[in-house]
Amino acid sequence: MGQAGFVFKAGALLVGIDLYLSDSLAEKYRNGHFPHKRMMAPPISPQQARPLAVLASTHGHTDHMDAGTIGPIYRDMEERGPLFICPRAEMAKAMERGVPANRILGLDAYESFTWSPKGKGGYSFTALPAAHEELSQDSSGNHVYLGFVMDIAGYRIYHSGDCVPYPGLGKTLRALGIDIALLPVNGRDEARSSHGVPGNFTIDEAIRLKAEAGIPLLVVHHFGLFDFNTVSVEEIARKAGDADLIVGKDCLIPEPGVVYSCRSKG
Repeated sequence: MGQAGFVFKAGALLVGIDLYLSDSLAEKYRNGHFPHKRMMAPPISPQQARPLAVLASTHGHTDHMDAGTIGPIYRDMEERGPLFICPRAEMAKAMERGVPANRILGLDAYESFTWSPKGKGGYSFTALPAAHEELSQDSSGNHVYLGFVMDIAGYRIYHSGDCVPYPGLGKTLRALGIDIALLPVNGRDEARSSHGVPGNFTIDEAIRLKAEAGIPLLVVHHFGLFDFNTVSVEEIARKAGDADLIVGKDCLIPEPGVVYSCRSKG
């Protein structure tokens, strides 16, 4: 879905994560140092995301928890809207941005939630700490930034949220047996962080984590939306090739709006 946003479909189950389907940041930073003008249009409208069973946000930054996306999804849907999974530290922010209180599930690091209906269509979420340049906790000790390990249709999928490498992450992921890792690769530098834009993995760091954790497939993201906070597809492909990864097999560079399919393991 662009930036860090993805939708997963398994049978009738639809799960979304970190959807940014508006242009709210361009409005917010119209006269700012970084204007946040979109480089690509949203592949779907927020209204088209209303059939989601689950919508998750890894943290409260607007390109991951967007009022311009959340509001239209939940409008007039208090009893029927998607279950919204987010850090417990950001539940109040989620409500401010349009999620009804009775649709929010807050998790902290190492907590899990499982939905197991009769027959097929179940899923689970397990939260891991994420270091958006650093690990951060609120006054109650809840982690502000999370990654989620999602079990969907027999696959174990790790979405790191916004994150940089931190001690023990690779070992934890290897023990969990991750099938697919969705990692941001826009990197970080002083120019961005000094203007309030903390960074993420570089493509080299994402490739190293894939190897350390023994993850078969790396799906890169968090590029191609804002011109000040991206990395070129050509550089990603070159670095993957330098590491002997086959693009499209070991490393997927997704295109917004494109559907990628795999056979169910569940």
